[in-house]
Amino acid sequence: MKLEPGFCVSSSFPAQSPDALSLQNTALLQLGHALKSWGYRFITGTPATHARVNSRRGNEWATNLEGVFGWSRPFLSSLLSSELFELMQEANVIASQANGWRSLVRVSSLKDDLLFHSAYPTTEADAVFFGPDSYRFITAIDSLIALTSLSVRRAIDVCCGAGPGAMAIASHFPQALVLASDINYCALRLTAINASLAGATNVQPCYSNLFHQIEGTFDLIVANPPYLVDPTQRAYRHGGGPLGSGLSFDIIDAALPRLSHGGTLLLYTGTAILNGIDRFRAGVERKLRNSDVHWHYTEIDPDVFGEELLQEAYAEADRIAAVIITVTRTR
Repeated sequence: MKLEPGFCVSSSFPAQSPDALSLQNTALLQLGHALKSWGYRFITGTPATHARVNSRRGNEWATNLEGVFGWSRPFLSSLLSSELFELMQEANVIASQANGWRSLVRVSSLKDDLLFHSAYPTTEADAVFFGPDSYRFITAIDSLIALTSLSVRRAIDVCCGAGPGAMAIASHFPQALVLASDINYCALRLTAINASLAGATNVQPCYSNLFHQIEGTFDLIVANPPYLVDPTQRAYRHGGGPLGSGLSFDIIDAALPRLSHGGTLLLYTGTAILNGIDRFRAGVERKLRNSDVHWHYTEIDPDVFGEELLQEAYAEADRIAAVIITVTRTR
């Protein structure tokens, strides 16, 4: 899986020449294989959980691989084997900090795979997200495939982030072409590396704003877009529009004409509930009322990112719920 020159020109990963970047990608992939061989595993929680756990006494410094690559704690070079430390240097994913070092990437477990994504805290505008939403998203994809008779030759994961959606589809349909699209070059770089690490050779990362740079129709479209109101408008988090739902509405609009006959859109997103009313669902109903589709809307978690209710944008919200919308073209 080849990466285009210039991938990941970002604050987290400084711009490099194509040759230097290719060497860094190779080293990062080797780092992933090395962590697998060491039996590394880490489940990523919410940012609030991460902050609380790291604030506990005794957690100031990493004492194991999970502390370095999962909890994003500073560490001493003596903690790592020379192989891991040198691979981090070659991949340019290490920075000096407080008389020690800090990893610029996190590594999370997803089933038997490991995925690279941005280190905590994810303050950069182009940070690459992975967390509890990702796990719920993959569960939704797996359930859809298990409970339906989808025949998938061409699929796409829109707003792919670290690429878990594309990788999940590729594992179920190894003969299908699975596109992984994003407007974040750092996300595309890490998606390519994560897919290679998992052996998902049918995943193809591609730059696109929704479907603008992509042609053709799809048997399966999945998306886990940002759905919050973020004051700094970080791309991985800010959904825009009313209470963060703007991008989710845009995806529905853009995906419908790109579904093949019998094709399905699975959208995992969040919605702010105001005075007991789900305005996002009401908007989805208006959009799909006269369409040639069958659709289903499920609230799968009634209360996510509760800390966001302290923000001005959510001053009138009861809660933020995680929801799944599936839309299947009937004609």
